[in-house]
Amino acid sequence: MRVNQRLQAFAYGAILAVLVGWVLYVGKDVFVPVAFGVVVVYIVSGLANLLSRIPLLTPVLTTRVRYVLSVLAIAAALAFFASLVIATIGRFVENSPQYQAAVMRLIQEAGVRFGVETEPTWTSLREYLLQRINVSQLLGSTAALILSIASSVILVFLYAAFLLVEQGVFAGKIDRLSKDPVGALRIRRVISSINARIGRYLALKTLLGILVGALSLIVMKVLGLEFAAFLALLIALLNYIPYIGSFLSVLLPAAVAIVQFGNVNVVLVVLVSLSAVQFLNGNLLDPYLMGNSLNLSPFVIVLSLAVWTALWGIAGALLAVPFAAILVIVFSESAATRPIAILLSRDGRLSMDG
Repeated sequence: MRVNQRLQAFAYGAILAVLVGWVLYVGKDVFVPVAFGVVVVYIVSGLANLLSRIPLLTPVLTTRVRYVLSVLAIAAALAFFASLVIATIGRFVENSPQYQAAVMRLIQEAGVRFGVETEPTWTSLREYLLQRINVSQLLGSTAALILSIASSVILVFLYAAFLLVEQGVFAGKIDRLSKDPVGALRIRRVISSINARIGRYLALKTLLGILVGALSLIVMKVLGLEFAAFLALLIALLNYIPYIGSFLSVLLPAAVAIVQFGNVNVVLVVLVSLSAVQFLNGNLLDPYLMGNSLNLSPFVIVLSLAVWTALWGIAGALLAVPFAAILVIVFSESAATRPIAILLSRDGRLSMDG
């Protein structure tokens, strides 16, 4: 009888998971900005708390002023990122003839190395590509993508602003969710644990991203790689994506080295140097700073990354780890789902102390 009940519960759980996944996929245009709005609230709150720990500023800065300064800091960072992207695109277009020549030289070297008798020319290669690429359509798609990203950023900040306004009365709402004081306390404990763990994870990941980005910037500057500042910022952002982010952090600069130098030896130096940075990150910096802050199984991280990337694309990849951590915290609060939380954890030990 008990086996049948467990099978029935498993079947209901599987059906519910599929329905929830379908809703998240269909409604991703609504849910993704909301999710990033929550992340922005975490970052703003973290910066505000950091300002409150500075002894000289504590008597001067009120809570509201600290939050305003935090929002302005994030807005300034986004403005810097936007200006860097625009400058990078401008330089890339300006230097495109040089990059064309470098790519052509690399193709011709590869042709000679592999014994291809007729070496391709850039003109014939360009004509071949133009036959298969609609340039006007590509430019239109790029413009639409930039406009979509800009509108999404504005929407994220609007959600974050309303969530910050709601923050002051949120605790009172939680208390009224349940007439049982014990139940309300339990809900507040779960939310407090989620806030503490996710907030700490984002803070440590941000610090780690800055360190890895700075090390990569030094390496790329020494090697003379163009767009080093933009690539370093991109590497810092890719640090939020487990495993795949490290691979892309090496692959993208190598692609720039290909079009800039057109030399296999230089590309290999870039690959080896940035791989060393990622090796240092994975074996020293990450274990030292992050430790086991979220207590998640590596397999669960990879699975969560695959699922959320399938649902929400790059946005899902960035949020996969925090979502998996939230599931573990929520599952650990119920006797029925606690075994699942144990399986999802790294070492089978669950703690709700944040």
